[in-house]
Amino acid sequence: MAFGRKKKEDEAPEPVSPVAEVLPPEPVAVTTGPYDLADAPDLDDLQRIDLGGIRVPLAPDMEVRVDVNPEGHVMAAVAVHRGSQLLINAFAAPRREGIWDEVRTEISQSLRNDQGGQAEETDGPFGRELRARIPTGQPGQLAPARFIGVDGPRWFLRGLLSGPAATDPVQAAPLVELFRKVVVVRGNDAMAPRDALPLRLPREAAEQAAAAQAAAAEQGQDVTTEGEGRFQVDDEFNPFERGPEITETR
Repeated sequence: MAFGRKKKEDEAPEPVSPVAEVLPPEPVAVTTGPYDLADAPDLDDLQRIDLGGIRVPLAPDMEVRVDVNPEGHVMAAVAVHRGSQLLINAFAAPRREGIWDEVRTEISQSLRNDQGGQAEETDGPFGRELRARIPTGQPGQLAPARFIGVDGPRWFLRGLLSGPAATDPVQAAPLVELFRKVVVVRGNDAMAPRDALPLRLPREAAEQAAAAQAAAAEQGQDVTTEGEGRFQVDDEFNPFERGPEITETR
């Protein structure tokens, strides 16, 4: 039974466009990563370390470290795989435009003009990227490096590949895939473009580091948290399998 407004006998029925009835729905944009928190996959079976501004996936045969400064602040995440490393940093960006084009140009100019390095733009899995050779700190020595970047909604994610992954796509593949699965948590706080998103140790790691410092303080020892914490995936999802270790580096 149909319901509707009753028409007068001399009123012709309104035509119905046959095209409108068969048109497919508008396509929905698919995000392939890295992800903003708003479009992160709900069920991808990945274990991720929550570092505040970014959530970094854990993968078999791969170690995730966090670089910690002397004040105990997390500065970056580092994924390590078979001698290669991926340094991950996240930054605030303007609401309506990305910053990777500008950052890429600045990195290239700095390497060439100020540091005696080399840089060349090329296409990669996330668009334009930099293949570079950067100073090692030893006179006349340069090491290969690869800068990748992705502009997101009000954020920018940068990756720096070093070691064999800087020149070998096969070695780089696992780290590039990890970079693709990172979730960025921009938050709603007002931030100047290029400000680093605040990172932190996971709760369990922070508690262990605080306990170690308290114990050392009771014994009159001076403890620094500068260095790195390390996390690995295991079958029971214990991301602190090797610690986390907060080791001093000088």
